[in-house]
Amino acid sequence: MSLAEEVLGLWAPLFKGVELRTGTHGVFLVQLDDDVVFDKKEVRRFPKKGEVAQTLRPILGEPPNWH
Repeated sequence: MSLAEEVLGLWAPLFKGVELRTGTHGVFLVQLDDDVVFDKKEVRRFPKKGEVAQTLRPILGEPPNWH
């Protein structure tokens, strides 16, 4: 499962829009509005499965039951 599928699978109804952009030089950055949620450059690795969702949970709350 991709990071986008994981996050959208949990909180899709809360988002007005999602933007995926290609980067260069190994950039992998996850932002919510203007806040950085995960930055590969800072931690020097890709996020582990569930790590970004765990970081978003206190910000977005528990995922709604929408499926």
